[in-house]
Amino acid sequence: MKGRVIKSTGSWYLVQIDGEVVSSRLKGKFKQDELKLTNPIAVGDWVELEKEENQETAVISDILPRDNYVIRKSTRKQHFSHIIASNLDQAILVITMKSPRTSLGFIDRFLVSTESFRIPAILVVNKMDQMSGEKAEDWLLDIQEIYEPLGYKVLEVSALKEENLKEKFDSVLAGKSTLISGHSGVGKSTLLNALVPAAAQHTKEVSGFTSKGVHTTTFAELFALENGGDLIDTPGIKEFGILDIEDNELSHYFPEMRKYLGQCKYNNCQHVNEPGCVVLEKVEAGYIHPYRYESYLNILNEEDDYR
Repeated sequence: MKGRVIKSTGSWYLVQIDGEVVSSRLKGKFKQDELKLTNPIAVGDWVELEKEENQETAVISDILPRDNYVIRKSTRKQHFSHIIASNLDQAILVITMKSPRTSLGFIDRFLVSTESFRIPAILVVNKMDQMSGEKAEDWLLDIQEIYEPLGYKVLEVSALKEENLKEKFDSVLAGKSTLISGHSGVGKSTLLNALVPAAAQHTKEVSGFTSKGVHTTTFAELFALENGGDLIDTPGIKEFGILDIEDNELSHYFPEMRKYLGQCKYNNCQHVNEPGCVVLEKVEAGYIHPYRYESYLNILNEEDDYR
């Protein structure tokens, strides 16, 4: 039988086979360290499985090739990676200016990961009802000026208070498999509840002591949408470590740099301090935003970026 993984709890998986959902476990042969994955199966995966004798549970015998996935470095196991979700049509990153603050560096690392598999990405600015003053206006203007010219749609919402959220997202989500991601506390679960009321995800206030989000989503899970397509909700991400991208390939995943590739004096130019670098010329001329170029350098040097 063939089915799609709709929930992962670590050792057991819920797999949807047509209209039936079956609790399934993985055959031991997939649990091999050489895979370098903390989760050999991700939500969104298509798998082959066989029902066990009791007919109530199943064993996953094969993981079918993935069209794409969003992946990051594992925060728990060195040299391992974690697949956030697979077989996606697009990805939504929910961001907030405060409570908690989403840094531009975090946004850029997420976008590099989606770009590496050509997964379209949308930025959803949440908690607009909490944004006031010149600082908030400047931050929002930065988001719009940096990312919209690159082709990333920016949607502004107040998930907790805004009505008609579902209608606002219908055309964006219809018929597509969409990952929804972001820091804990940015309002992913609140947004999901508005879009898929049957999800009934738990929500919790941001910690007043740390100003950081409190995890409310424990496991990744896929929810079907009424108008076709689905949303994959995932636990909040604190950090987004880039992996499996060579230094000389990183600029390929910055759309504003990609258009100038092949024009530099040297074929192996990394756009740092090489003579005859067209990318550096474009940064100086203002065609590439300095914040984005700074993110590029930080990723290249594997440095944290909290800007």
